[in-house]
Amino acid sequence: MSSTDQGQQNSPAITGWLGAILPGLGLTFAIAVAATAVQRVSGIPALSPLVVAMVLGMMLRNLLGTPAAARPGIAFSLRRVLRFAIVLLGFQLTLEQLRAVGLPGLAVISMTLAATFVFTKWAGRALGVEARLAELIAAGTSVCGASAVIATNTVTRGSDEDVAYAIACVTVFGSLSMLAMPVLGEMLAMGPAHYGIWVGATVHEVAQVVGTGFQHGAEAGQAATVAKLSRVIMLAPLILVLGALARRRGGEAHGAAPTPWFVLGFVAVVLLNSALPLPEALQAEVVRLTAFLLTMALAAMGLETDIRKLRAKGIRPLALGALAWLFISTLGLGLVTLI
Repeated sequence: MSSTDQGQQNSPAITGWLGAILPGLGLTFAIAVAATAVQRVSGIPALSPLVVAMVLGMMLRNLLGTPAAARPGIAFSLRRVLRFAIVLLGFQLTLEQLRAVGLPGLAVISMTLAATFVFTKWAGRALGVEARLAELIAAGTSVCGASAVIATNTVTRGSDEDVAYAIACVTVFGSLSMLAMPVLGEMLAMGPAHYGIWVGATVHEVAQVVGTGFQHGAEAGQAATVAKLSRVIMLAPLILVLGALARRRGGEAHGAAPTPWFVLGFVAVVLLNSALPLPEALQAEVVRLTAFLLTMALAAMGLETDIRKLRAKGIRPLALGALAWLFISTLGLGLVTLI
């Protein structure tokens, strides 16, 4: 078959794919534009377009509902657009800045992750939460939100309702962190590096970390992003351990955890930016583009957040999510202060 024939066959598939994602992509784009406009009109620098976009998305989802035709594009914004934006964040970092996190920062991240996972599993048993759901909430809280929930379920084998509940849980409590942590950071007079590591080591989703971190300034946002991406990398060993434990219990652990390839792209861009920094004018444009793409991703996150899912399985799993959130936030703050 000639390359021309292959191109003709691929063309309808590409057109169909674009047609599927454009409605949702357009919706998240429109919300991002509106959120940016709200911030500029308000004249309040602390009012982040990221937070505004998330709130607007949640309001639309829970008050009016999300159009079915928009769902593929919303998922695209929440995954592909977000990961591309994270890769672009590498242009705002250099190896010199990465060294600022250092071994103490990595110690905070590792200790917080491990302790939170163990605590959440223990608290789930104490509260009478079904073991699979507790494990999913533990993974989502301790590692990286929805992606950790989905990856962990390859070995946990929870029901679709368990996965939906855990994702809704970590999304809501991570969103609360976006509102509370910037205020607490100011009250405690935390420096940018300490605040960033605290956020990166404790907030659930990558998008939530970025939104929370950059509300405290560029340096804090960069530290939070680096800390969070270091935490995301720890998902792979967690899945391997859980899979080994499942096999020891006689369960079957099929499939593999998704590899966070965007983390490798982020690292590659940081290395490139360290060796060949962008011209100042071009870097300013990249920064603006990155911020807007992140705003689109948070709009998508809001559109995916269904408050009703938190009530679907009763109050105990919700209480577990709250306890895990309070534990990781408090422990992370304590370790940052001490280490």
